[in-house]
Amino acid sequence: MPARLIDGKAIAASIRERLAVDVATFRQATHRIPKLAAVLVGDDPASQVYVRNKEQACTKVGMASDVHRLPSTTTQTQLLELIARLNADSDVHGILVQLPLPKQIHETTVLDAVDPLKDVDCFHPENVGRMVQGRPRFLPCTPHGVQVLLRESGTTVDGAHVVVLGRSEIVGKPVGMMLVQKGETANATVTICHSRTKNLAEITRSADILIAAIGRPEFVTADLVRPGAVVIDVGINRLGDRLVGDVAFAAVSEVASAITPVPGGVGPMTIAMLLENTLTAAKLQSVAAQ
Repeated sequence: MPARLIDGKAIAASIRERLAVDVATFRQATHRIPKLAAVLVGDDPASQVYVRNKEQACTKVGMASDVHRLPSTTTQTQLLELIARLNADSDVHGILVQLPLPKQIHETTVLDAVDPLKDVDCFHPENVGRMVQGRPRFLPCTPHGVQVLLRESGTTVDGAHVVVLGRSEIVGKPVGMMLVQKGETANATVTICHSRTKNLAEITRSADILIAAIGRPEFVTADLVRPGAVVIDVGINRLGDRLVGDVAFAAVSEVASAITPVPGGVGPMTIAMLLENTLTAAKLQSVAAQ
C-alpha cells in the first residue's frame, strides 16, 4: 500500500492563516508592523527564488519586508556594516542572511553579528545554546517545520527511534537536538548519521522516523527504509529538469507508511516557521522597549 502523503503545503497554509490573525492583533495592539529584513549577496538563482518567496509570504500575512540585494563583490566589512545598521533599526524585527555567501565572506562571523533578538533563523550561538538547554527564544526554521509536520501528521515521536541523515548546523544537528528534548513532539531516541557512519543501511532500517537532510539527490532508496517507517525528506536538488529530494520518492513510497513530497513538503514549512519567528521577535522587542 503506497505511503500516506504528508502535505507540507496544506499545513503551512493553515499556519499562515493563523499567523495573519496574530499579526493583525499585534499591529492593532502596538501600532507596529512586524518587519523582516532579508540580505542577499550575489546572484545565486536558488537564493533569489527563496528570498522572493519569503518576501511574498510576509506580505500575505500582513508583515513588512525589505530585501537588501548586494553584489557578489561585497566585502565582509561592507556586509557587517549593513548588519550593524539593521541591528540598530527599531523598525526591523527580524534579520535573515541568505546562505550561501560568496567565498570572500566568513559565514560564521556574519551570522554571529546578527542581534540575537533579531536572529529569526536561530543561527546565533546564544540562540542555539538556549535551544540545546530546552529554553528556546526561537527554533530554527527548517527543523521546527519538520517537527510540526510530524505533529500535524499524527506521527508518534515519543519513544520513537529517529535517524537523521546529515549533521549540518542548519538541519541535522538542530533537528536531532529538538526531537531528543523533553516535550511535545519530542522524547525520541535520536541517531545522527553522516559520511563517516559505518553500517549505514543497518542503522537507517532501524528507524521509526527517517529524516533525510544529506544534500544528495535520491540517496535514500527503498532498501534503506524499514517497512512502515515515516520518511521526512528535507533535501531539494535539481536533477536534470526535475526537482527531487534526498529520497527516491516513488520507490520509498511503496515501503514507508508516510512520506513528504519534494516540492511541497518541508519547504513551505520553513517559510511558515520564519514568519512565526519574525512575529515572536517583534513581540519580544515590543516588550523590551517598554
